[in-house]
Amino acid sequence: MACVGIVGGLGVGATIHYYERITAACRALGVAPDLVIVHADVEHAQGLIRAGQIDELADYVAAFIERMGHAGAMAAAIPAVTPHLAIDRIKRRTQVPIIDIMDTIRAELRTRAIDRVALFGSIFTMQGSLWGQLGDVEIVKARPDEMEFVGRAYQRILDTRRADASDAERLRLIAGELQRRDGVQAILLAGTDLTVMFDETTAGFPAIDVARPHIEAIVARLAS
Repeated sequence: MACVGIVGGLGVGATIHYYERITAACRALGVAPDLVIVHADVEHAQGLIRAGQIDELADYVAAFIERMGHAGAMAAAIPAVTPHLAIDRIKRRTQVPIIDIMDTIRAELRTRAIDRVALFGSIFTMQGSLWGQLGDVEIVKARPDEMEFVGRAYQRILDTRRADASDAERLRLIAGELQRRDGVQAILLAGTDLTVMFDETTAGFPAIDVARPHIEAIVARLAS
């Protein structure tokens, strides 16, 4: 059985969601998960992103991964989408293999034959459109006012760890517009803290929770 490290704190709600789902899945498999979890400061990480200091972000995250490697982790995962804008640089800074959420998203979309999506998540993730890491999948950007609202709603979740019903309703309306107006096949819930608000079954629109296949990959590694 492998030990997996989790870089927590980016944000806290996503870390809790991952931990709960990982332990539940391992319990169903009869496996006791061997986990190492560290806490990174989401405000510090967001400050680096806002300042465009991507090398510094990579240094920051990689240092946590190296610490987990020293604690016995044989692989690591980051339960947050936005820090993956630096994933290539992070990988160059650590010897610990990373279970990359982008790999699991691509595999999920291939399996479901989906090639036109939109994103809900942080403003950095939506503007960056996953930084060209999804290959041939077309990522449709919401209109500026829509994107601004989604970003604010997501930040409120990060700040309060609570879901606002009016925010959820507006997000559903925006998702409907993206489907009707732009031919989007599914919305990627590309901010893992969105699970505080809704998931694939409760969203009310075709949605893919990017955390789900990532968690499945982590569980598979733990059980190996």
